[in-house]
Amino acid sequence: MIVAEGSAEPPPTSHPATGPVPFGEATRAWARVAAQSFGGPAGQIAVLHRIAVQEKRWISERRFLQALGYCMFLPGPEAQQLATYLGWTLHGVRGGLVAGGLFILPGFASILALSVVYATLGETPALATIFYGLKPAVLAIVLQALRRLRLRALRDTQSVLVAAGAFVGMAAFGVPFPAVIAAAAVAGVALGIGAGHAGTPDGTADEPGGAAGAPVARPLRTAVTWLAIWLLPVLALFAAFGPDHVFVRQAVFFSKAAVVTFGGAYAVLAYVAHHAVEVQSWLTPAEMLDGLALAETTPGPLIQVVQFVGFLGAHRSASGIDPLLAGILGSVITTWVTFAPCFFFVFVGAPLMEQLYRRPRLQAALAGITAAVVGVILNLALWFALHTLFGQVRAWSWGALRVELPVWSSIDVGAALIAALAVMLAFRLRAGMFTLLGFGVAAGLLVRSLA
Repeated sequence: MIVAEGSAEPPPTSHPATGPVPFGEATRAWARVAAQSFGGPAGQIAVLHRIAVQEKRWISERRFLQALGYCMFLPGPEAQQLATYLGWTLHGVRGGLVAGGLFILPGFASILALSVVYATLGETPALATIFYGLKPAVLAIVLQALRRLRLRALRDTQSVLVAAGAFVGMAAFGVPFPAVIAAAAVAGVALGIGAGHAGTPDGTADEPGGAAGAPVARPLRTAVTWLAIWLLPVLALFAAFGPDHVFVRQAVFFSKAAVVTFGGAYAVLAYVAHHAVEVQSWLTPAEMLDGLALAETTPGPLIQVVQFVGFLGAHRSASGIDPLLAGILGSVITTWVTFAPCFFFVFVGAPLMEQLYRRPRLQAALAGITAAVVGVILNLALWFALHTLFGQVRAWSWGALRVELPVWSSIDVGAALIAALAVMLAFRLRAGMFTLLGFGVAAGLLVRSLA
């Protein structure tokens, strides 16, 4: 079972509570989940499991695993989608909206407030010192996530080859992230990846039965409704500002990103960073790393980092609008097109979940995508390391081959030392995220004071 590292199994005799769950009680529980949603997806899933399965007994262990497996196969933040799914199971669409919406709200408010502070005070020595130590620590956290995913996803030679191909394609040839995902799905089917692990994502046999929240009815109507909720605001922005305005470019880009974010936030960040930094110039590589550090230290999904990107991009590029107001609007637009698809995927797909599970080719395609995500995150870790540990990076190309190489004379010895110690804490002492982040801040303060 994939719940969280070190989480306890529920008692074997644990069964769902009988009778309907009062909507107010469920709402208070989802608010508790939102308030405790620190620590990335593993910690967030553990909180959901503890409250919904062990404490409240609203849902069975089997049903929880089925929901988790489906959400892990979706693009987007699996913990937020799992909260939406569980809310839908209890109270239909309104339950899913409350559970998923509350899960997003604390992170949205935190990132928005920190974005305003960053945009107005980002050059102050105090904030610069905090980020100086946080970024090397975040590098260790990314490597931790890479190791966890590698152990789960690379189960055979074929999956290792797909992961290696994804890494080389992105790191050496600049293959776009959506193309990598599409190629991985095709490779998964062609190579038969995951054939020995049929059933639910944890390898157990599939079980009959489905979610209790709503019947499998009117899927087309549901799909059309949620596509309209997702895309009509994008069309309204297009009509109001034209195709070249930063609001429209952000709405279109992050809508595309929302449907290819298989593997969670770390997998898509390389794609977002490339587009936001190198194509659109919405922010610098160092600021992208700062945004990730902010997202790591706030509640909610890690993918909320895109809100920071949207804020800075609009803050700097929206002409004729007050920069602060433009940043807030960019933040709202980016959040909307990032999370509206999450509700779409859950409300449309959850009723059909078990039919999807029984399709071997779909299982193989998704296993190929999961393997490719390992290579994508390795590419992200390399990109973060180059821009965290070195003051200068140069591009080297030969034909179609193009790689980024460090200028060794520009190495930041202090940042490299913090990163090395953070990696040791992560892998030798198994330190958690908050320990690593706290160490990074303290070490950054020490190094800067000595300097």
